[in-house]
Amino acid sequence: MAITEHELELAERRTQALRQQGHATAARYDRRRSRVVISLNTGVEVTFPAGLAECLTDATSDDLADVEITPSGLVLHWPRLDADLYVPALLAGVFGTERWMASQLGAKGGRARSAVKAASSRRNGRKGGRPRKQGNA
Repeated sequence: MAITEHELELAERRTQALRQQGHATAARYDRRRSRVVISLNTGVEVTFPAGLAECLTDATSDDLADVEITPSGLVLHWPRLDADLYVPALLAGVFGTERWMASQLGAKGGRARSAVKAASSRRNGRKGGRPRKQGNA
């Protein structure tokens, strides 16, 4: 598939627009805090727990310490993991695929504790717990 000069020019313009919004100038892994630290051209420094990103969840500290920035400054790359994170997506709070993000949100919702939930659990416990499922007879 050939790319036309016009398509290439449009892509370059989009990249420049994204770079103006903010791009990485430095990135490192802070072992002490277990966080990825990104310095942006705007002077802002962004940090996030490595386990928050889908592609970094099972990575070791040594793997995470080996992070590179692409020449555009828009992608962080971990060669040992063959993993990439798009900086504009990170700034928008996107740390993985849509499906993975939804599963993480669902897991947190299921762990939620509230006074109402605790009281309901205690009442059910006094009654003998959850009723057993009835088989289809």
